[in-house]
Amino acid sequence: MKTPYLKYIFALLLFGSNGIVASMINLSSYEIVLLRTLIGSVLLITIFFIAREKLTFYQHKTECIFLAVSGIAMGTSWIFLYEAYDQIGVSLASLAYYCGPVIVMILSPLLFGEKLTKIKVCSFLVVLAGIFLVNGTAFENGKSVWGLVCGLLSAVCYALMVIFNKRVKHITGLENSMLQLFVAFVTVAIFVGFKQGYRMEIDVQSMIPIFVLGLLNTGIGCYFYFSSIGKLPVQTVAICGYLEPLSAVIFSVIFLKEAMLPIQIIGAVLIIGGAMLGELKHK
Repeated sequence: MKTPYLKYIFALLLFGSNGIVASMINLSSYEIVLLRTLIGSVLLITIFFIAREKLTFYQHKTECIFLAVSGIAMGTSWIFLYEAYDQIGVSLASLAYYCGPVIVMILSPLLFGEKLTKIKVCSFLVVLAGIFLVNGTAFENGKSVWGLVCGLLSAVCYALMVIFNKRVKHITGLENSMLQLFVAFVTVAIFVGFKQGYRMEIDVQSMIPIFVLGLLNTGIGCYFYFSSIGKLPVQTVAICGYLEPLSAVIFSVIFLKEAMLPIQIIGAVLIIGGAMLGELKHK
């Protein structure tokens, strides 16, 4: 289990650094997401065929629809998330984005027949308190309302991505991540095409961060992520997953010098801690 565990942790740290790398790219948030999904998709498709994997998605038509919706939700969530990066900063956007798993947890009794325990209800209330502390002070400090809305919408789309992907039982592993990322790229490409067209002016300084974000953070990150989670205990995946927003907040404070008020730090602890609490199993 050592190798899958290391791959999973590495993937989470890569995802946590997305906002830092994106801040080095002199393009709009939509253009960054478009290039990220394009480069990542090309890399995963290349790895898939080099590994001589076989396509099986056409054998499961209903699951193809679920996977397509999940990919659309992924692309949409990244559009909102990167806009939130621009508007309110990496730390607050990441905290808003990772309310997505809590939405899934609350809806799981209706969608998956899972029991909603007292611990999960308490954890949801703790997360709500954290959101209030983080976003309430953000409003007071003049943060963009649209940026906060984008952060929360990214969480809703994240939840939709997870919910529909959980319906996919037979399209797994690299094929799952490759197809989902490709659908995300198509979604973003259609959006950008209608919004502004595909003409971009990319300066030399942005080239390296673009390829780092596309190849390493997206392509390699998704490959490590999806190839490891199936080999790890579900509880490990759930709990360790919160390393992503935690690392995003820490990286933004260290590298981007984003300041967080003490009450926002308390809110961040409540959001991440409450979400982790909801994942823990209790007798």
